[in-house]
Amino acid sequence: MENRYSVHPEQAKRFTTAELREHFLIESLFVENKLNMVYSHEDRVVIGGAVPVKESIALDAGDFLKTDYFLERREIGIVNVGKPGAVKVGDEEYVLEHKDFLYIGLGNKDVSFSSLNEGGAKFYFISATAHQKYPVQKASLSELPYDHLGEEASSNVRNLYKVIHADGIQSCQLMMGITFLEPNNTWNTMPAHVHDRRMEAYLYLDLAEDAKVFHFMGEPTETRHLVVGNEQAVISPAWSVHSGSGTSNYCFIWAMAGENYTFKDMDAVPMNVIR
Repeated sequence: MENRYSVHPEQAKRFTTAELREHFLIESLFVENKLNMVYSHEDRVVIGGAVPVKESIALDAGDFLKTDYFLERREIGIVNVGKPGAVKVGDEEYVLEHKDFLYIGLGNKDVSFSSLNEGGAKFYFISATAHQKYPVQKASLSELPYDHLGEEASSNVRNLYKVIHADGIQSCQLMMGITFLEPNNTWNTMPAHVHDRRMEAYLYLDLAEDAKVFHFMGEPTETRHLVVGNEQAVISPAWSVHSGSGTSNYCFIWAMAGENYTFKDMDAVPMNVIR
């Protein structure tokens, strides 16, 4: 478990490129046969990846969380971004196809990840603190409704799937979903926004090796950028905008945790304010 403390916006505006990447970019989440995790003090989320190849991998933080097991005081949202795999929760096994979601609530002690058949499952997850137990629920991407957003003229035509949220899979504070940009569209959102009551994390996917997303962050009048590759994640503090444009179309998994559970609670930033 890597530990990352919160950063004040006055600090961030003075960071070098290397310092910005050190604090806000997660470059290597997915390593074969390993469980990689980052504990962020931005709303105390845990961002992680598990790539089981030969054997299953248990969800285990050792003594880092100072609890008897990982979900003793937490909930978790999981997405399989690889080949078919399974997540075992107690005695129940949930098979996840590519980009299927699974929510596991507070109090589930034994959780593990495994690949099916030829291997190649790759699990991305975000965990937030929880105060109430909600049932385990799976969501197959092929069965989910979505919002068709954007315009060709703005290069931001996209399909947004809300999965874990008030009108979908229930949770304490975690919200999670996935957005796909259509071919020849690159902007995931602009004008940008902030939501001072919760943090957000992005995992960028479906990028070729030589393709990149320029992820814009920072206070609206003090923007900076991170150059992000495939399967890399960005931690976005509550004070920061979070918007990106790619050298090609892509998709990204978004997740939020914090004070407010309302998806539309956001403060838009007019274009003439952004610097």
